[in-house]
Amino acid sequence: MGATMKRWQAKQAGRAHLELAEVAIPSPGAGEVLIRVSAVSLNYREKLMLDGGGSLTAHQPFTPASDMAGVVVAAGAGVQRFKEGARVIANFQTDWVDGPVPRGTVRSLGGNAPGVLAEYVVMPEQWLVASPETLDDVQASTLPCAGLTAWTSLVELGGLRPGHTVVTQGTGGVSLFAVQLAAAMGAEVIVLSGDEDKLARVKALGAAHGIHRRHTPEWHTAVLELTRGAGADHILELVGGENLGRSVKALASDGRVSLIGVFEGFESRFPVQPLFLSSGVIQGIFVGHRRGLENLVRAVDRLALKPVVDTVYSLDALPTALEHLDRGPFGKLVITA
Repeated sequence: MGATMKRWQAKQAGRAHLELAEVAIPSPGAGEVLIRVSAVSLNYREKLMLDGGGSLTAHQPFTPASDMAGVVVAAGAGVQRFKEGARVIANFQTDWVDGPVPRGTVRSLGGNAPGVLAEYVVMPEQWLVASPETLDDVQASTLPCAGLTAWTSLVELGGLRPGHTVVTQGTGGVSLFAVQLAAAMGAEVIVLSGDEDKLARVKALGAAHGIHRRHTPEWHTAVLELTRGAGADHILELVGGENLGRSVKALASDGRVSLIGVFEGFESRFPVQPLFLSSGVIQGIFVGHRRGLENLVRAVDRLALKPVVDTVYSLDALPTALEHLDRGPFGKLVITA
């Protein structure tokens, strides 16, 4: 290990201002570990931070991304949870260990805490979780946001059981992980997509049905038909905006809509009568806590889940990876350091 490393950073808003800088490798302080980053998976949030101006209020200089897998190469004084050589993944909400989501400002990687698109990062050991034994680092890097969001929605807050019906929207990382997880736990999965090829591919992952959103814009009617009028027990709402109204109409009695994505905007209007009649719940999902991530890791090993990775890019190919993110991958995009 030399004295310097490469790190993506931006001092102005916009991806055009990203630079791959040569900086000093940090040293771990008390309670901290130095991690050699192996893989970083990208999320839609990276686009929001870079293109929406969020980088201006983030930790400076702004380094993107939150979802990392790597290996501990040095430990500061007092570190107890991890030794050198330990494989780890980072918890997105750094200080949320368990219980209800903290109110007020929550520190998150790649936001008001430093990002991880670098060859090395230093973190307090409390921000980390041991990697799954059955996944390599590329696969493991997809768990902290995409995997944990699906897990929190369906299991931690959703109480997913065999025989439940799950609807998920799109074919990004959260949606595909939900397909795999729900199918492995005995649920019937329905996937919405505007791409015929992707609908065919999700069935190979365990989805029972696919609905083409462009051919069936009022997709809730198709869900009701497929469930013989019963509706869905779990709906992962990844679109937002007016689409939330369709999710509400497709709910089963005591069903849950997990509000996750905002592709159609942060404002939504929906009819309340279907929610009254179903006694349904709309739950906001803020990824999840560290205990949930630890539970997810155990489930991944137990169920032999393999996250779907669309493409792996080298560290210097971040701009190309962001362009791919714009187009909408099938699964996750991962940067290897």
